[in-house]
Amino acid sequence: MQKKKGIFKTIADTLNPYRWIMEARNRAFNRGILPQHTFNVPIICIGNITVGGTGKTPHTEYIIKLLKERENVAILSRGYGRKTKGFIKADENTTMPMIGDEPFQIKEKFPGITVAVCEKRVTGATNLLADSTPPTVILLDDAYQHRHIKAGLYILLVDYNRPIWNDCTLPFGRLRESDKGTRRADIVIITKCPDNITQEEKDCICKSLKTKEGVPVFFSKVKYGRIYPLFATEQQPRTSIGKGDNVLLLTGIAKPGPLKQEIERTGAKVTLLQYPDHYNFGDSDIKEIAKRYNSTCGSKFILTTEKDATRLRRTSNLPQEIKENIYAIPIEVEIIDNKEKEFNQKILDYVTEDSRNS
Repeated sequence: MQKKKGIFKTIADTLNPYRWIMEARNRAFNRGILPQHTFNVPIICIGNITVGGTGKTPHTEYIIKLLKERENVAILSRGYGRKTKGFIKADENTTMPMIGDEPFQIKEKFPGITVAVCEKRVTGATNLLADSTPPTVILLDDAYQHRHIKAGLYILLVDYNRPIWNDCTLPFGRLRESDKGTRRADIVIITKCPDNITQEEKDCICKSLKTKEGVPVFFSKVKYGRIYPLFATEQQPRTSIGKGDNVLLLTGIAKPGPLKQEIERTGAKVTLLQYPDHYNFGDSDIKEIAKRYNSTCGSKFILTTEKDATRLRRTSNLPQEIKENIYAIPIEVEIIDNKEKEFNQKILDYVTEDSRNS
């Protein structure tokens, strides 16, 4: 963890008008000046106060896996990067541009749950609950600053590598609001922890967070699932990565570095072809991918993330050789310190209790 920024942070926070605006907005919600809507269904908000990736999608998928056999789960997202507006409930005819790459990825992985997008989440929740088979629990995706809906359980994700108590609000730092926002959290998860994190570090982190008294803090780490081919092939598909493999790692995510390091630990040689987060691949990009792949010798294949795979599968001009040799790797999370059962129970207890009250 980094040391505190000290005087720079103090000055930046004092002079930052964006911080003042966000704090005034939060006070208005806290005092009831700005209205918050409640619904008679358990609502779990999963989000962060940092711009950029904190591992939100794999943590959301973790909670979906936990609840989907017990509840009629719906996930409601803004649908970042979509080409549409208004409320859309995904079905078998929904395309990725209609709802955005992350909601589309979730719908593909969990076809049995409801996935909807709406920039006005109050409208989205109202429409979901008016459905003929309404959800019994709603997950609000990336909605920590969207306070027009009052959720029953707020889960705040904090990246271990980017401690919020060291950072400043935009534009001087990368915080969407000040770290006082942690006081709204009912559960905090410190994400992307290294394997060698010490108890001393964990204690220091807990002391640095400005949470309410008694709010549990969990720690999670990234884990990677088994690779699988994006397209059906007559060849025997790979199931692992090993020494001697030449991997062209194709990513359109915020931070591909940890994934690259993980693959390199297998002994494979990795060439990173990096694009911006949520990137839509065009004709020139496909040509560049093919050029890079064809210039590689030996045992070779292309590897990408599941989020990027949702876009690549719908690219019409991928060469056949690329289709036969491109794989996706699932990015998952693990609650560490043998706290998985405790975390799971807190989610289940909330859903059960809120359902009973409703």
